[in-house]
Amino acid sequence: MEKNIEPYGNNSSQRAWEKEEAYLRAQKRVKAIVGFYWHLASYVIVNIFLIILITSNGVPFFSMGTFSTAIFWGIGLAFHFLGVFGPNFFFGKNWEERKIKEIMDKDETHWE
Repeated sequence: MEKNIEPYGNNSSQRAWEKEEAYLRAQKRVKAIVGFYWHLASYVIVNIFLIILITSNGVPFFSMGTFSTAIFWGIGLAFHFLGVFGPNFFFGKNWEERKIKEIMDKDETHWE
């Protein structure tokens, strides 16, 4: 009869460490998401203020000067979004399965 020998006693310390590690990863992810939402809020507030300020000085509303800050900052905001949520946000793992099911459901209604 062979015994399984655990090098450090039982696995409870290993599980506690894994739980702590998972908690720290989740905490880091939540901070990144909150950081993105603060970035988004400041983007909206500052750009509304700038557009109002620029158009009140006689610059036409539909000109490049009016929206240049919003456009270039928006590009940076898009990269921040991709950094936080990842490129799989729109087309994640479950997206293909959902889309296949949706298409099959549509095809099934045309069979009858």
